[in-house]
Amino acid sequence: MTDKTAELIALANKRILVMDGAMGTMIQKHKLQEADYRGERFKDWPSDLKGNNDLLVLTNPDVIAGIHSAFLEAGADIIETNTFNGTTISMADYDMQEFAYEINVEGAKLARRVADEWTARTPDKPRYVAGSVGPTNKTLSVSPDVNNPGFREVNFDDVVTAYRTQVEGLMDGGVDIILIETVFDTLNAKAAIFATQDVFEDRGVALPIMLSCTVTDMSGRNLSGQTIEAFWYSVKHAKPFTIGLNCAFGAEHLRPHAVTLSAIADTRVAIYPNAGLPNEMGEYDESPEVTGAHLHNWAKEGLLNIVGGCCGTTPDHIKAIADGVAGIAPRKVPTIAPAMRLSGIDPISIINAAE
Repeated sequence: MTDKTAELIALANKRILVMDGAMGTMIQKHKLQEADYRGERFKDWPSDLKGNNDLLVLTNPDVIAGIHSAFLEAGADIIETNTFNGTTISMADYDMQEFAYEINVEGAKLARRVADEWTARTPDKPRYVAGSVGPTNKTLSVSPDVNNPGFREVNFDDVVTAYRTQVEGLMDGGVDIILIETVFDTLNAKAAIFATQDVFEDRGVALPIMLSCTVTDMSGRNLSGQTIEAFWYSVKHAKPFTIGLNCAFGAEHLRPHAVTLSAIADTRVAIYPNAGLPNEMGEYDESPEVTGAHLHNWAKEGLLNIVGGCCGTTPDHIKAIADGVAGIAPRKVPTIAPAMRLSGIDPISIINAAE
């Protein structure tokens, strides 16, 4: 265990920690154009680059640094690297697979620098960097071809290789945490976990792993069909620092699933919802006060160890959340009685009746 990991664990045992908000939302506020994404380095790139937000760590790093700083000023303890789509698989949309490793290194270095600057300003409030590992734009569990249910665009080894490159870059850039987030396909998440732990073993260094699922319908299932409980049983072998939920429907509609997860997880719970549901234009109208009030209530109910915001959440939302959970004790991690717990789409618990 590294000194930073020990420090992080000790802090998480004392209070609810706060994550940052929506990087994509903040980038959109800058109204960047094609030239802003290209920069000088990629001015002659043959395909369109607008929308490749991860590339901005190379071509427009001041924008990303400013966003990191705004969230830290708002009260975030943990910021995410701007690397959500930083795999060779996702970068292939822009024919930029070869830059995946560099994007992760530079994204991590950028967040590290800004976090360290804020730690130096407020040494009583150290700041941490979570390496953002998104789900990729391919799925291992569902065919993209309705006429061929067995077809897959990628296989497990392909996804492991892509994630391994990403995790290596994030670690070389100096992150404190590996955050495998917005999990819509549990098999993709398993590939990310495998790749991450493989890199840890090779390097003889293990960082905390945060896992965060996103549910795609009100019943609480992810896209590959698993309930929250089944998802937890599928990934608990990773012994994550946190298990959690992000994105989805906003705090109001996410609460029942957070209650379920809080009751069954024998590790810390991290929740970072959207700012409500999107409107007809795909924008988020929920005010910081409303989001903050929801998560204040969750904290009082003992559901949270780490909290933050996803789509639509700005520094104002993060400040409202940080203020709302300040002084409230973190969720107490429960002791769960041993049992055989299995998971397919639904969970199965086998308890010895003789006991």
